Formats: sequence, C-alpha cells, structure tokens
Amino acid sequence: MSDQLLLVVSVVLAYGLGSIPFGLLFTRWAGQGDIRDIGSGNIGATNVLRTGNKLLALLTLLADAAKGFIAVMIAWRLVGENAATLAALASLVGHIFPVWLNFKGGKGVAVFIGTMLMLSPLAGLNFLLLWIVIAIIGRRSSLAAIVAFLATPALLYLLGEIAAMQASLVMVAISLWAHKENISRLLAGSEPKIGQ
Repeated sequence: MSDQLLLVVSVVLAYGLGSIPFGLLFTRWAGQGDIRDIGSGNIGATNVLRTGNKLLALLTLLADAAKGFIAVMIAWRLVGENAATLAALASLVGHIFPVWLNFKGGKGVAVFIGTMLMLSPLAGLNFLLLWIVIAIIGRRSSLAAIVAFLATPALLYLLGEIAAMQASLVMVAISLWAHKENISRLLAGSEPKIGQ
C-alpha cells in the first residue's frame, strides 16, 4: 500500500475514531437518557458531569482523550509525523462534527489533550495541568479550556515542534469556534460553574 493511500486511510480512520460519541453512549448505557437533553446539550465530559455521575464523566474524559491519542498513534506508525498531525486534526473534527449526530458533537477539549499527549507529551501535559489549575481557580471548564488552548501553540513553537504547532493552530481555531457560546456567556458573566 502506498504512503498516499495509507495517509488517506489514517485520516479517515482518525475522523471515524473522533466521531464516536462516548458521552452519549455511556449515559445511555447507564440509563441516564440522552445527554443532549441535559445542561448544555453537549456530549462531552463536562456536560456528562451534570448528570451527577462523576464516574461517567471521568470515563467520557478518558475515552475521548484515548480516541485522539490512538488516532494519532496509528497515523504516526503507518506513515509518519506529518500524517499524525493530520490525524490529530481529523479526530478533533470528527468529535466536533460527528456524522452520526448530524455533525453536532462536543467541543474537543479531551480529544485535543489526547492528540497532544501523542504529538508532544510535554504540550499535552501542560494543557492538562493548565486546565486543572484554571478550572480550580475559576470553576469554569470553558474558561480553563480556552486559556489552555491559547497557550498550546505558543508552547509548541518554543519547543521547536513546528508541525505540531501548525496543526494545533487549526485545531485551536476550530475548538474556539465550538466554544463561541461559552465565550459569549463568559463575557456576559453568565457562564455556569463546573457541576451546575
């Protein structure tokens, strides 16, 4: 199989993995109904937490991060680093715009963490640590995510990881677009705190 075909396969697979709506699946399996009818209507871990089930929220976070990590790992092993960065982007797009849910998915935080942990472990850990610190201080998941998103391309640039930095710029732009309503609520002072 040629490298070009392997590249296409890895990107399509990454989108497919990214589009698996674990938050929706886990809450349904647990008898919590459709997570899209709860809170923000989002399928991510923060909204799953609004069901009151911390274990489901943790499982959603881990599964969403894992699908991004695995997508990047497969592409890297099949083709190489450039394919891995494209797979990172594809898995994020799959999560935010899943074909199974009429292209209305999550906001990409956990998937971004997973992809970064594979592309650049230091950047991935920095994102996670920064998210945790800001979330504890500000009690708002979206604010923590936005700050961590914005910091990541700069860190990758400082680390000299240019391919990952370029991919992260596109990923951050898409994720910030997915957070547009959160940004509006943050500016208005009406963004709910974690767990509300």
